[in-house]
Amino acid sequence: MARKARIDAPGAVHHIIIRGIEHKKIFLNDEDRENFVGRLGKIIADTKTDCFAWVLMLNHAHLLLRTGVVPLSTLMRRLLTGYAVSFNRKYRRHGQLFQNRYKSILCQENIYLKELIRYIHLNPVRASIIADMKGLDKYAWSGHSVIMGKRKNNWQAVDYVLKIFDNYRAKARIGYRLFIKEGIDDGKIPDLTGGGLIRSTGGWEQVKLLRKSNIRLKGDERILGDSDFVLEVLKTSREQLQHKYELKACGYDFSFVIDRVAGQTRIKKQDILKAGKQPKIVEARSLVCYFAHQKLGITTVEIAQKLGICQSAVSRSSFRGEKLARKHKFKLINNKGSRKNNFTF
Repeated sequence: MARKARIDAPGAVHHIIIRGIEHKKIFLNDEDRENFVGRLGKIIADTKTDCFAWVLMLNHAHLLLRTGVVPLSTLMRRLLTGYAVSFNRKYRRHGQLFQNRYKSILCQENIYLKELIRYIHLNPVRASIIADMKGLDKYAWSGHSVIMGKRKNNWQAVDYVLKIFDNYRAKARIGYRLFIKEGIDDGKIPDLTGGGLIRSTGGWEQVKLLRKSNIRLKGDERILGDSDFVLEVLKTSREQLQHKYELKACGYDFSFVIDRVAGQTRIKKQDILKAGKQPKIVEARSLVCYFAHQKLGITTVEIAQKLGICQSAVSRSSFRGEKLARKHKFKLINNKGSRKNNFTF
């Protein structure tokens, strides 16, 4: 069965799970962890993404993010590709570091945000890496110690999390810590990590009761939320996918993107297609990567082949291209979908 496309939208909250290939370690020492956290923090700040919770284990990691204007796929590709290249170079290894692609679950914030923060931050306790709350308060490789004020970073959404519990920081920390502590005895909660319909209805027992009453609810393993939320997310996702198909059906392809960018930037098409380090050419190629990947859904692999660069370079260029498009108000097409030269500033 073909794997389903990821679901994302500006403002969407995602629980992300990253695992090492064949359950192997992805962090061998604190230097590796510092490397990963440093990259994560820089990307979070650059992309204006909200990070509510995170934890690094030995062979996997959890993140709880709310995306901004930069798609989750772009953010994660930058993070994982950069770290994997660095890790392989350091340990003189080759091949994949991470298991397949990362898992991302789009979450209904008002219902699940608190539970997911607790679930993620209690991972070291459940794995017996940390014995108790005192140890967790000081644990360096989790967002919990930052929320508790024991460690600092400038990219974690600490204030947002604390205000869930109280408007006064001191009281909020007390309430937050108590909430985390109450979850220690709950153990692993599979409803928060897998089985879309099970999660959407509150567990298997609830599913069975609903089925006995001939009630059928919509579920999807990529989504954590109630049935209405699942339906709305799927509807939006289908509309976005349909829009990309419609653009392709109207003839908006890679060649069209090259024509549009060449016409607007006044750079020859052949110069855009060949490698070059001149700033204007780099900007034009960045716009091509952004429009082709984010607007038309062309894969980074295909774009890399056409431009003669590596896949990770496409991701980085797409990110730069998106900033250029926002800054200068570049548009691939106008609202009416005309094929006339209607880039705007």
